Amino acid sequence: MKSKIHTYLNRTTSAAPLAVFRIGFGVMMLYSIIRFAAHGWINTLYIEPQFHFSYYGFSWVQPLGNATYLIFALCGLAALFVALGYKYRISMLVFFLSFTYIELMDKTTYLNHYYFISALSFLLFFLPAARYFSIDTLGNTVAKDGKKQTPQIPQWTIDSIKLLLGVVYFYAGLAKLNSDWLIKAMPLKIWLPSKYDIPLLGDLMQLEWVHYAFSWSGMLYDLFIPFLLLYKRTRIVAFAAVVIFHVLTRVLFPIGMFPFVMIVSALIFFDSGLHERIISYIRRLLLPLKRFFIPLSRKRIPKKAMELKYKRFILPVLGVFFALQLLLPWRYLAYPGELFWTEEGYRFSWRVMLMEKMGSAQFKIVDEDGKSFYVQNSDFLTPFQEKQMSYQPDFILQYAHFLGDHFTKQGHKNVAVYVDSYVALNGRLSQPYVDKAVNLYAIKESFQHKSWILPFNDEIKGL
Repeated sequence: MKSKIHTYLNRTTSAAPLAVFRIGFGVMMLYSIIRFAAHGWINTLYIEPQFHFSYYGFSWVQPLGNATYLIFALCGLAALFVALGYKYRISMLVFFLSFTYIELMDKTTYLNHYYFISALSFLLFFLPAARYFSIDTLGNTVAKDGKKQTPQIPQWTIDSIKLLLGVVYFYAGLAKLNSDWLIKAMPLKIWLPSKYDIPLLGDLMQLEWVHYAFSWSGMLYDLFIPFLLLYKRTRIVAFAAVVIFHVLTRVLFPIGMFPFVMIVSALIFFDSGLHERIISYIRRLLLPLKRFFIPLSRKRIPKKAMELKYKRFILPVLGVFFALQLLLPWRYLAYPGELFWTEEGYRFSWRVMLMEKMGSAQFKIVDEDGKSFYVQNSDFLTPFQEKQMSYQPDFILQYAHFLGDHFTKQGHKNVAVYVDSYVALNGRLSQPYVDKAVNLYAIKESFQHKSWILPFNDEIKGL
């Protein structure tokens, strides 16, 4: 067994697939940053709000006022340098840190694919993605018998990206193995009929059998697509399925660049021949600009001794990284109650678009004299923040503490904060969500079960 692992770790392959992946990743991330800024979301999501919902343990990560634009600019510039393969390690590290900082500033904007980008950029930092077709290695192409050859890299560096993509897909499929998704076609039965105005597809979206077809095919797609992409005989058909699936989800749902990220990422499963052709095409496009890149080149290849030391360090780090990716989605098992209701252990587990929740939350402030009054949430939160807060318990608790601190500073003494909240899950009738007799201001956030969440009056079977 040990010898097989040793043999695998020393197996090499063409650097072309990793180079194409780096270019695609950098270009898409640069476009995403530009698109985000062009829509004015930096201002509306991070600068205008007077209060931000931070992640537990990361309250120190906050928007920096107008300087927040500089964080996005730095992130976009790093993405450009990653695509060009210029100062790759530094650029990738800067991108990872700046992008992750942006995502930690306010969990109101949390999406699985943002987490995926942070995880992927962390992984890419350790991979030799700039070994080929990059500014860092201009003039370093290996020649043999007078012909240029593509540099070789460890096979496991490419396989690690395939593994991360496989984890994302497979866990998303496992999460769909529940009665709401498969037996009730929820929440697609709520979402799809609203797409009546889509050309050609609008009428189909009204049919119940289509809702079930989408639910079941989505589950099967997520569970099996990694394996179909791995198998050479089914790879082309599987990639066609990837394109159709993600283009369709992009048409139906406003999920930004994620579908395109997954389509481009799936190219990593193809053999190096395809990636060589892609690089040849890009090379022809960039040929007129080559003279501008040459002065930036370092023209240096890492020595084998450095590579060996690097491998001894990086393999344990990535081992821990993938262990966390495999284990973290199961942490919900440590909590009682229905996951979709309590959302304890829901984030960072690749549970993609599985539920439709609507809520309302009215907060009451009581001081030591027994005087009480109700809070107008719009005085402190944007409409988007209020919507997210209304059905997520950690949001409710954090907002209660913000209100308690705010009114304490205004001179109220021994403030208590209560909430009267109702939540509807996947088309069910709205029901009480939080025990309104509990003073939320007296409760500290932790990883412990939130016992003040009222029981769910139904059952969702499955994972």
